[in-house]
Amino acid sequence: MISVNEKGLAIIDEMLDWEEDLKVESMELDNGATVIDCGVNAEGGYDAGMYLSRLCLADLADISYTKFDLDGLPVPAIQVATDHPTVACMASQYAGWRIAVGKYFGMGSGPARALGLKPKELYEEIGYKDDSEFAVLVMESSAIPDEEVVEYIAKHCSVDPENVYIAVAPTASIAGCVQISARIVETGIHKLESIGYDINTIKSGFGVAPIAPVVGDDTKCMGSTNDCIIYCGETYYTVDYGDVEKLEELVKKTPSTTSRDFGKPFYTTFKEAEFDFFKVDAGMFAPAKITVNDVKSKKSFTSGRINPGILLESFGIKDI
Repeated sequence: MISVNEKGLAIIDEMLDWEEDLKVESMELDNGATVIDCGVNAEGGYDAGMYLSRLCLADLADISYTKFDLDGLPVPAIQVATDHPTVACMASQYAGWRIAVGKYFGMGSGPARALGLKPKELYEEIGYKDDSEFAVLVMESSAIPDEEVVEYIAKHCSVDPENVYIAVAPTASIAGCVQISARIVETGIHKLESIGYDINTIKSGFGVAPIAPVVGDDTKCMGSTNDCIIYCGETYYTVDYGDVEKLEELVKKTPSTTSRDFGKPFYTTFKEAEFDFFKVDAGMFAPAKITVNDVKSKKSFTSGRINPGILLESFGIKDI
């Protein structure tokens, strides 16, 4: 079985070798753990964002930069294709580990989740468990994790602290914006899973999403980065399902367009919900458009639509 942490460690080694070129900064903590700053204090950039995306997906996807047309305005975008959708996106990339230690907070994603089984029920559903003495984690946070955070991670992953490797970037950074848009395929899979689809039947995934500019602090950037997927993210999945009527019904329910909160920038929705995620419709977190090709029935279905206008509003780009 593929070890997502072993594949992640190979990417970490590349980042350490090309640290200066990537505009990142590595540091070894007192307990031997390695932290790579990709945007907290380091400059970071598109190269760092690409490496963060590769780490999140455990190098089980082909990732490339492209451009997206927002009503005539070309903006950077990212394209993701994978033949290992459940392992790459759900066993590794999904930001399913909320890490709060003392005053430190970050959302953990990437290979180390498979060691800590965060969350356990997801790994049971997809039948995946990693076995590695190294834990590789991507942290979305505005602060550098310290020794106490590493000890917490090491304990949950059953590894020694010196074998913990963390790459960190805040949402309000170029690298942070890139790695969030690279979640386009994963976001669609997660939405499908949440409405009762058997994600183990997904054989491949493809997606494209614009990359947000840095528009403000982490909260405002959380809004614009989510909008990239919610309003202009497009996905395509190849599945082996067979039940045409059920598949059609599920595809129709998947896009963000079905959410009661669809139609305005996410930051506006979040602010109206008093910055309480539990007051926001969970159905909002989905690609704008999804297409599914079922190899069993030889049928294809598509649902949803992109909305460049909302994304332009979210980006706050001034035409001068």
